[in-house]
Amino acid sequence: MMNRCGLITVQKEPVPLQSIEVELEVRDHVATVVSTLKYQNKEDKPVEAVFVFPLPGDAAVCHFSAVIGQKEIVAEVKEKQEAREEYDDALSSGQQAFLLEESEQSPDIFSMKVGGLAPGESASIRLEYVTELAVQADDGLRFCLPAVLNPRYQPQGRNTSTLMGDPVVMVSLYPEFPQSVMSSVASCGEFVFLLDRSGSMDCSTSNSREQETRISSARDTLLLLLKSLPMGCYFNIYSFGSSYEHIFPQSVEYSEKSMEEALKKVKGMEADLGGTEILEPLKHIYSQRCIPSQPRQLFVFTDGEVGNTKEVLDVVKKNSGSHRCFSFGIGEGASSALINGLAKEGGGHAQFITGTDRMQPKVIQSLRFALQPAVEDISVTWGLPKGLSVTVLSPPITSIFQGQRSLIYGQLTGQATEGSVTVKYSLAGRPSQNQLHFSLKPAEDTGLTVHRLAARTLIRSLEMEDRDEMGETDGGIKEKVVQLSVQSGVSSSFTAFIAVNKDNNETIQGPLVRRDIPVASECHFSKFLLKIRKARCGCCMFQNTENLQFDFDKFSVSHMDALHQDHAKIFVELCVEEVETPQQTPRDPLLQLVSLQKASGCWILDPDLAAALGKTSEEVEKSKPVTSEVWATILALIWLHGFKMDAKEEWELLAMKAASWLCAQNGRNLIHKC
Repeated sequence: MMNRCGLITVQKEPVPLQSIEVELEVRDHVATVVSTLKYQNKEDKPVEAVFVFPLPGDAAVCHFSAVIGQKEIVAEVKEKQEAREEYDDALSSGQQAFLLEESEQSPDIFSMKVGGLAPGESASIRLEYVTELAVQADDGLRFCLPAVLNPRYQPQGRNTSTLMGDPVVMVSLYPEFPQSVMSSVASCGEFVFLLDRSGSMDCSTSNSREQETRISSARDTLLLLLKSLPMGCYFNIYSFGSSYEHIFPQSVEYSEKSMEEALKKVKGMEADLGGTEILEPLKHIYSQRCIPSQPRQLFVFTDGEVGNTKEVLDVVKKNSGSHRCFSFGIGEGASSALINGLAKEGGGHAQFITGTDRMQPKVIQSLRFALQPAVEDISVTWGLPKGLSVTVLSPPITSIFQGQRSLIYGQLTGQATEGSVTVKYSLAGRPSQNQLHFSLKPAEDTGLTVHRLAARTLIRSLEMEDRDEMGETDGGIKEKVVQLSVQSGVSSSFTAFIAVNKDNNETIQGPLVRRDIPVASECHFSKFLLKIRKARCGCCMFQNTENLQFDFDKFSVSHMDALHQDHAKIFVELCVEEVETPQQTPRDPLLQLVSLQKASGCWILDPDLAAALGKTSEEVEKSKPVTSEVWATILALIWLHGFKMDAKEEWELLAMKAASWLCAQNGRNLIHKC
């Protein structure tokens, strides 16, 4: 256990951050997060503290201010270079200044400068952002809404000619597919797995001493994935760090031989490839020729962040027509902008594995999505009365998954009292549609949160368009982004928040001592306060939480299992304790049994299977009524249903493959006979 004293860096230097207080307000699908960070300069010289920290990649940062003494200095959004120059000019003239800016490469990385704190002086920084609550069917975080489509409407503001002045509606789509579709799985596809093998993957999957490492959990997950693949498909496995490797030169047909060869190499994978450089392996994967009639499905596993997130996402988007991308963020340090962006631009699905979460069930759920029939011919139609028009601010919907949300933002122009929206799509050759009629009479003023989320969505789309057309335009798109960012008060890669204390009677004496504060995971702090200010939604986890307050003396993200990881991202791993290297634990009996399954879906009746079932060879051989392989497969399925029903979502796909194999051996009659 390392000794701690207040907030210090890894070099044991004092950090001026004293405490953090977070208030969370939830209204239906939208969360407003307000963070108050208190600083004090304990040195004998004036200080400029520079912090780099993550925020949710889809957050709309909309307020930044500083309180010094009794005075609050509220920041303005300005063009980034203009804001930087104003900050530097203020410091050079002896004034206090505060700057908050988004990284131009990674939308979830922000830097904050607190400049000009005199010796002994304190300041409270207030940071506010709004974000969409993640709604997933597998973790209980799901809103109970009677309608498939749910609009969120906000009224007119003062400036009726702007986005912030016009009414804005947010539509949430929750598809419910027929059971016949959900139970069917494809028998083809090219499955490419891209695994992070950077050094941090050697960390424990949670703060528990008995948990396995991230890389070992990933190896077990690849075992389940390979055993669950259908016969007739193609696959390959890439791994990356500072460099990248692949098991096969190109994707190969799934067979017993290729599966065993891949598993042998997977067993030897360690977190030994250095940093997190994902762009080059992605480019190599996309350079490979697609296999006819084998839709490409890319699965990406990483626990970190990259410095070129936007460039990575651009590459995925450019290749979105040839594949779907399913992404998995492992641990609290995974970049939400990278993970969510990979899935969004690749038309797939994102998952986060944090705290005590098991990786396997979440990954297998995404494999189920990949094996489902593709949703095609998606269209959105607005039914609006005469005199009312809509400008859609969201990118087109490219994928729809069972129980997963798709959002549409629309800016309305004109006057009306009601409208409708219809989403049509084709699933497994069957046309489907969902329609909702909604009222344009808002019940309350919700502080323009939906407007800001809509502005954020439009800003992100324009930024990507700007990168796509780099060198081919005269900067007009950047001007649009800056104008929209300033107008809405929402951050962008081209703007920054700047606040200057112009009323301070005392100028700063002497040069400032710069203190570069390391990323949050390298720091420690003594107290963290989380307060759920108000929660109004149908989500069970937020019921009856008015004025509920948690006060942790030694906070870590594992205590926040009730909250989606994005909303605690800025505070992740601020309190870290050194733990002993976990001792080797016996292999999970489920994984032991799964490892013995053949690519075809069957098991072999041998001593290894008997040991996995907890029996002797004599016991499993006794009274064998059918052939050895059929009997072994029946015993394995009986064991799964009898002893591992709590993990059914992990083994259900490979059990379906086993059942299909049995049917091909006339197994239905044999099972009935047994």
